[in-house]
Amino acid sequence: MASDFQRRKISGIFGSMDADDDGYLTESDFQALTTRWLELRGTDGGSPEGEKLSAIMMGWWATLRDASDRDRDGKVSLDEVLSVVDELPKMPDAVTGTASAMFEAVDENGDGTISAAEYRRMIEAWSGGGLPADDVFALLDTDGDGRLSHDEFTGHWYEFWAGDDPAAPGSAVFGRV
Repeated sequence: MASDFQRRKISGIFGSMDADDDGYLTESDFQALTTRWLELRGTDGGSPEGEKLSAIMMGWWATLRDASDRDRDGKVSLDEVLSVVDELPKMPDAVTGTASAMFEAVDENGDGTISAAEYRRMIEAWSGGGLPADDVFALLDTDGDGRLSHDEFTGHWYEFWAGDDPAAPGSAVFGRV
């Protein structure tokens, strides 16, 4: 059973992703998230970059739906997501695989790192705006080099989705809880 802390951090990002505010994540919520992200980047969905981002995000939706939609109704409730969160520590490869795909989506210029600006656009897209990103980026940049490596990002992604440590930097991937 997810802890109170896990429920708080997952609830925050769940609510942000629930574009129509109906209490469920659906394919249309992920389409809205993808559209928001493309607009923030100033990227057309038909461009190679836009198609890549769309494929990653819709692939993330398919993975979430397949793992979480226990009643197979095409929508995912918060409780369904939290039931999967309980299982994630037993399947680290699934979490790091998702992290690698997300890293590719965030690394806009393909330089193998995530800059503060790239991270900020991810946060604005996922949250719909309004969350402070600079202080969180500094927390996540554990080696202080001004960018997130693939390993840093993957570790933090795992901490967010599968972890239960409020002091872990990754617990703040989508903002401080």
